[in-house]
This record gives sequence, C-alpha cells and structure tokens, in this order.
Amino acid sequence: MAKLRAVRGTQDLLPEAWARHCHVEETARRVAGRFNYRSVATPIFEFTEVFARTLGETSDVVTKEMYTFADKGGDSLTLRPENTAGVARAFISGNLRQQLPLKYFYSGPMFRHERPQKGRLRQFHQIGIEVLGVPGPAADIEVIQTGAHVLDALGIRDLTRLELNTLGDAESRTAYREALVEYFSDRESELSEEGRSRLQRNPLRLLDSKDERDKAVSRDAPRYGDFLNSPSVDFFAEVCEGLDALDIPYVRNPRLVRGLDYYGHTAFEFTTDALGAQGAVIAGGRYDGLIATMGGPRTPGIGWAGGIERLAMLTTDYPEAPPVVSLVPVGPAAEKRALPLADALRRSGINVDLGFSGNLKRRMQQANRVGARTAVLLGDDEIAKGAATVRDMTTGEQREVPIDRLAAALAP
Repeated sequence: MAKLRAVRGTQDLLPEAWARHCHVEETARRVAGRFNYRSVATPIFEFTEVFARTLGETSDVVTKEMYTFADKGGDSLTLRPENTAGVARAFISGNLRQQLPLKYFYSGPMFRHERPQKGRLRQFHQIGIEVLGVPGPAADIEVIQTGAHVLDALGIRDLTRLELNTLGDAESRTAYREALVEYFSDRESELSEEGRSRLQRNPLRLLDSKDERDKAVSRDAPRYGDFLNSPSVDFFAEVCEGLDALDIPYVRNPRLVRGLDYYGHTAFEFTTDALGAQGAVIAGGRYDGLIATMGGPRTPGIGWAGGIERLAMLTTDYPEAPPVVSLVPVGPAAEKRALPLADALRRSGINVDLGFSGNLKRRMQQANRVGARTAVLLGDDEIAKGAATVRDMTTGEQREVPIDRLAAALAP
C-alpha cells in the first residue's frame, strides 16, 4: 500500500501552526469589528458560472487554476478560488439591496491549482472585507485604513508598503484600453507568447507580466494617468487626501492594474519583500460593475483579501498559550475524585489536562510534555485532608491547598 501523504499544495495545520493561523484570523476579525464589519460565511463551492462570469472565462484562473467538477446531478461546481464573487452572489440571491450599505468580513479556505511556492498553496486561506453600496471615496479610504489597522495589530505594518493606483471610471478605462491595444499591437512581435495572448484577451494584464520581453515592451507603454477624465482625477485625489489625513503612507504604482472591466477607480496592495520575492499580503480595489455583471442590480463595491499563510509567516509576536494545569491522581480513590475535580476546575475557566492512565512518574512526564506550568497531585493523604498538593513545574516548589480553594489558587 502506498504511503499516505498530504496532497501536493496542501498542508496540515497542527497545533502550533493552527495557533498562528487563528491569531491572524481572530486579530483581523477583531479589528474589522471596530469598523463595524459583520462576519459572514459563504459555501466553499459554487456553480462554476459564478466564477466564470466574475473572473473572466479566458482568465488564467478560470482556464488553468480552478478546481471544477460535475456533481451527481450533473451540475458544474467549482471550489472557490476567491471569495468576493461568493459574497456578491449571496447579495443577489439573498435580495439584500434594501439593506445597503453592507459591510462584511470573511475568512476561510480558497482553492487554486497553481505551482506551490512559499506562502502560496493550492488550498490556502484568506481573510477579507467587502463594502457594498457606497459609491464615494470614503469607502475606499476606510477599506485601506482597515487593512493598515490589521497589519498594525499583527505588528507587521513596517514590513509592508502600500502601493496605490487609480483605474478611473468606465470612460477613462475605455480610452486607455484603446491606446494600450494600439501601442502593443504595433509591437506584438516583441511580446512573449503569453503576452500576445493577453493582448487579445486582456491587454491591461500585459502591464504586470513577469516575462522580461513583455516588461521591456511595457516600459514605454501609455500611462493610465494620461487618460483619466476630471471625475476620475477628483475621485483619486480624495482618496489620497484621506490617506494623508490618516497618516497612511503610500507609493503610486501606475503598473498596478486589474484586468476585468468591472474594476475601476482605486486599486491597492500592501506588499512585502520580507518573504523573498516581492508579494502582496493584502490586495484589493473597487469593483462597481461586478454585481451587475453577475445579473444583479448595479451596486458599487470595494474590498480586499489577505493571505493568512503569508501574514502568519511575517508575524512573530504571538500571544502566549493559556497556562495548563496537569491533574495527577495517585491511586484508585484519587482516580475517582479526579474526574469531578477536573470538571469543576474547567468550569471555573482553568485549562486542565487529566491523563488517562499511568503511574505517578508517567503522569509527571505527561505534564512536562503538555507544557503544564502547575501539577496538582491528588493521593490518599490529600483526600484524607480534603486538600491537594500544588507543584510549580518550573521551580519544583510545593504547597498544600484545600480542595474548595483550589480554583482560586490556580486562577491565571
């Protein structure tokens, strides 16, 4: 029989890794709560059309990376590669238009069949926020501010840089796209094979191509800023003024784009060099046309998503694990008394490890293995006195404590 192992691109989150994962998630949820984002959860799989529509049927994600399968009823389903589409679908199917504006926080696993690398897996996890129903730049400012606060709370903001760009409104985007197609068409022979494909499918994505040939051609490409109309310029200026007022530094990155037509105005990423190659740990932008693209009412939206694995790799300051008390019964009478005693201590808020079997030596070894700071020894002598022996596992000091005062003595 072949040796069982985790599927390539997945990982087991064992206790220490899971604690780091939860720290990132819970910190982000707490911070988002301060801005009144409410937690939601959508299914981890949707009808394939949800993602084919929103990510573009010719995009790399849809054509190469999605985990798509037919269920027993013949429907085409896809494990979610991202969560904004699921939130938008829930808005439409839940008929939530009358509740706008809406502010949501989410977290959970996403799935993409891509080459595994540092901080990027085939099953990965994201935190994210979405604001629906706010057309003005105030939402853009708050969404970016929330991301900055999350990074602050994790103690890693100084390891990141906020990169910012504007994609303008639909009129500006159309004008720029036409100029870009004309420019790259004249130099099509200089592009990579993938670059030539992008020119036909999604020309804006040529600007963030990693291929050196495409990069060389892109250096002299038209600049988005030259095609922005007055409303787009004013919108972006308000976003920048808001970030300045909040003392959130940023750098303008004219190469930061989003390929699909429903994106517009603000695009941003918190990037880091601390994980090797530069990469985004939080990325987002405005998607005013997304919900209409999915068949719902035209509804403005903006949000971001952050990779939990990458954020956890940057984070070094984790809260200490809560102290554990090891309850060590010695003898048959103590075994019987230990069960209700452990229950009473746990109900008092104390973390108790009660070994399932073993003599005194084995149970003390178990106490060391679980990292117990305190051991409570209960034997015939202690039972006769109505007390327990409390041992400090660091110093070895011992003291007797009456059973009815044990919870107070052990309280963290």
